Amino acid sequence: MSTDKASKAEQIAKDLLKTGAKELVLKAQVHAGGRGKGHFDNGFKGGVHVLNDAKKVGEYAKQMLGHSLITKQTDDKGQMVKKVLVLESLDFDKEFYFAILMDRTHLGPVLVVSKEGGMDIEKVAEEKPDAIMYEPVDIMKGIEDSQAKKVAEFLGFTSKEDNADAAQQIKNLYDLFIGEDATQVEINPLVRATDGQIYCVDAKINFDDNAEYRHKDVFSQRDWSMEDPREVEAAKYQLNYIGLKGNIGCMVNGAGLAMATMDIIKLHGGAPANFLDVGGGANEKQVEAAFKILTSDKQVKAILVNIFGGIMRCDVIAQGIVNAAKNLELSTPLVVRLEGTNVQRGKQILEDSGIKVETAEDLDDAAERAVKAVEKGM
Repeated sequence: MSTDKASKAEQIAKDLLKTGAKELVLKAQVHAGGRGKGHFDNGFKGGVHVLNDAKKVGEYAKQMLGHSLITKQTDDKGQMVKKVLVLESLDFDKEFYFAILMDRTHLGPVLVVSKEGGMDIEKVAEEKPDAIMYEPVDIMKGIEDSQAKKVAEFLGFTSKEDNADAAQQIKNLYDLFIGEDATQVEINPLVRATDGQIYCVDAKINFDDNAEYRHKDVFSQRDWSMEDPREVEAAKYQLNYIGLKGNIGCMVNGAGLAMATMDIIKLHGGAPANFLDVGGGANEKQVEAAFKILTSDKQVKAILVNIFGGIMRCDVIAQGIVNAAKNLELSTPLVVRLEGTNVQRGKQILEDSGIKVETAEDLDDAAERAVKAVEKGM
């Protein structure tokens, strides 16, 4: 059971011990891997502990709750722990890695499995590539019995009964993957307990945002407090935002163009502060929201807007830029490159606006100007 109170964690532990549990697991609940090897901002070590004393569960939970856990998958600030999980520990003799992923190379789902469970799969892939099996699945046919049995056998379930049980688990997980429009189902470790049963000890599941309308029950459980507040704000306006560690804020229409913009900034010696794709149909309100998000990042020392107007009209973007700059009283150096539909009208709007803005002729010019703007302010 999960709880947000240390006293409740202790009570859960007492109840579990009374029912016969010999060992308990206490886990910090954050959206990051590597919790066991992580550390807290108060100096407490480890986001996962195996204990047999209810009082210690309460004491450890108190050290976790309300404090940030820093792991290899978080930034330096870590993630705030608002809940802990208390459950009975399992005795197991085998650990496995099991995942179903959408893979571009195979144009569909792929099962990725290994006997080396309970450790970083990336490390296994690097050091023991033969310990990993990849089994592509035809998304039109679904997983076949022979495939499930082959994967189970690779994991060591060789007896007829064990192989059949493991194969059924694998098929069930594939049904979950397809039925819930998942893009990733990763279990690490999948274990065989000493009683012969197979259990999922820890898992990560990602879902396709485009299928949200089909899975309201799943998406209603999303914990926005565990996510970057800038990304949360961007999602409200249908903007695609990912924060990075650079100092040049980017606003671009189109994911490919956004990636190219970040690359060219790097080529000119700069560092992008984010990926921000406003899409092909952004309006003035969305543009202003994008500027608010960019300027909320204290690392941003210059802003580069790169718009190629196809479906998107340059004059709409330009008016949105002007409105945002005036409403936010923008003081951050601003570089804008416009090209495409109504580009001359867009440039004229910027020129007549009275806001401080540098217009660039092409992307190279824009990146160079943005980098120089940062250097001047340093």
